[in-house]
Amino acid sequence: MEIKLILCDLDGTLLRSDKTISDKSALVLEQCRSNGILIGFSTSRGRANIIPFEAKIKPDILICNGGASMVCRGELIYTKTFTLEETRRMLAAAYKVCGDNAEITLDTLDSIYWNRKHDKSTDYDWNSGYDDFRDFKEPAMKICVQTDDKNTAKKIAASVPGCDMLPFSDIPWYKFSAANATKEAAISFLCEYLKIMPQNVIAFGDDHNDIGMLKMCGTGVAMGNAIAEVKAVADTVTLTNDEDGVARFLEKI
Repeated sequence: MEIKLILCDLDGTLLRSDKTISDKSALVLEQCRSNGILIGFSTSRGRANIIPFEAKIKPDILICNGGASMVCRGELIYTKTFTLEETRRMLAAAYKVCGDNAEITLDTLDSIYWNRKHDKSTDYDWNSGYDDFRDFKEPAMKICVQTDDKNTAKKIAASVPGCDMLPFSDIPWYKFSAANATKEAAISFLCEYLKIMPQNVIAFGDDHNDIGMLKMCGTGVAMGNAIAEVKAVADTVTLTNDEDGVARFLEKI
């Protein structure tokens, strides 16, 4: 099938371990664009946390918050959020289950909030605001809670029927989003919007929330550093994110 769209996860995929995009990757993706192929990010990061990488790649498509929002050629075309009531229920459940010291981050459409004031991760907090989430007043695109216990995560998710939850493989956190706010659901909408088939899409990923995306796209590519579950569903495996795995695969084909 003709390739019309390339979608890249960011962390662990297009981004190297130092959270930069190599010149090699930028060059190869630009060559693909010059051949008429659309380029997109498909990431768990919120829109505000993608800004540092947009200038180098100039993506046509941004699938953000793990599929909860999508921008196409600068236009917001898709959102899937918790309601304000659901957001407040989720936050209350996180504190109830994890205690008053629960560590929480929350993405709205345009901003990132964290209930931690000091010693934040420099990979994440460069533009995050502070909120204690006791009386939050905006609907959330995504809520993350620091826990690696699945049963704890299930108790939090139970506060909102149909809530989707996934762990991160590299940090002890769980991500919570509205029902069907997934990368694959966003891609399905995008394919209809662009009038292309999922078979026309190459997708690259490495973590739990990339599994559905890699399974539905015509060519699903796991990074060499991907978790075993991602490699098991991928059509093929490329080199690691620190070896320009995305660029090397695109050059090869």
